[in-house]
Amino acid sequence: MRHTRLYITLMTILPWLSLPLLNKKTVKRFLPGSLFMCLYLLTEGSLAQKKKWWWFPFSVKPNVLAELPLIIGPFFIGSLWVFKYTFGKFNLYIFINIIIDSIFTYLAISLFKKIGYVSLVRLSRIQLSLLFLVKSILMYGFQVLYEKLFNRNQLNSPSE
Repeated sequence: MRHTRLYITLMTILPWLSLPLLNKKTVKRFLPGSLFMCLYLLTEGSLAQKKKWWWFPFSVKPNVLAELPLIIGPFFIGSLWVFKYTFGKFNLYIFINIIIDSIFTYLAISLFKKIGYVSLVRLSRIQLSLLFLVKSILMYGFQVLYEKLFNRNQLNSPSE
């Protein structure tokens, strides 16, 4: 499609406009889990390219992972928002993630394919949904572990 670059740029930038609506405490608290998953997704993207799970005919720049706009835009900011409203309520967290991931898998992938951004190759939509579910659980587990370690370190540090 003719305006693919514009759509991808907007997809990357627009979620960041909601960042001021999150308070600093929320961003600081959930930044580790969100960053961990972004790094994981970058690694997964490299593997997915080699295994041909999906294909990006659109390239952001040479030698830059094509899914980077998805990772640094809607995924990163979306993770902060989902954590803000669901952290500590695992069932709600999973439910919200299933809804968001299903919208992505069954609607956004079709739109992205239409504009020439991405298409699934060796991964079915159900497999992608399961992969998203596993990653959601992994991100939540990382955040829980981080908070346990951080709170333990905070309790063991001397007061000033």
